[in-house]
Amino acid sequence: MIEKRKVQVSLPSVDAQVLYHEYEGFTVKTLLVAFAQKRRVLSTWSGLREVRYVANVYQPLQLSLRTMEKYESFEKAYPKTIGIPNEEITFLSTAADMDNMAKAERAYRELAVCCLATAGAKNNALRTGVDVANWFERNGKFESTLGTINVILLTNAPLTDGAMARAIITITEAKTAALQDLNVRSTYTPENQATGTGTDNVIVVSGNQPGQPLRYTGGHTKIGELIGHAAKTAVAEALKKQDGLNT
Repeated sequence: MIEKRKVQVSLPSVDAQVLYHEYEGFTVKTLLVAFAQKRRVLSTWSGLREVRYVANVYQPLQLSLRTMEKYESFEKAYPKTIGIPNEEITFLSTAADMDNMAKAERAYRELAVCCLATAGAKNNALRTGVDVANWFERNGKFESTLGTINVILLTNAPLTDGAMARAIITITEAKTAALQDLNVRSTYTPENQATGTGTDNVIVVSGNQPGQPLRYTGGHTKIGELIGHAAKTAVAEALKKQDGLNT
């Protein structure tokens, strides 16, 4: 049985909802974003693809501990639980509750973006370039850690591959600015401000409006400004909801 909660998104030909369903006996919550036609997407987890759906999946702790031991099996089996073929979907996973997801939209002239973020930083926030890592990947297996900041960026503007990749930098800078504004400290070296959680991921979805694709999404461009403002707002709100943080 799947229960659904609509998420209002202003972009045309985009349908977003949170699904409440089960996986291996656990209740999971999936943010599912569907498109009228296939979209080009770039994921920091699964790379560059063309799909009809993108998703962010909340797993409770006990399920997360189990799936991290056999994540490839989870990736193959999970889409079937919501009736979507594997080749049609790109998704992320998180221990942050999907009921604490935040949405931020920005627009300028014909450009529009929407950022959907989940964020938890209480248990594995770190300062990149300073803190020491203790994960070691072998045969696709890691230890599990609570936390994660996941961002799904939607836009109506078509983007080149390079612009999609550059958008990830813009989103990362915005995420770090949100952490700084909220004074989130590194879990490992609390004297330092955190820059992320060490398990963060991003999905960028290119738009399908007619016209030449945009080539650059850095902060000096209007599209970059919209992306940065939406990402910073959504990440900050998600952190406040999940971790009870205040400005």
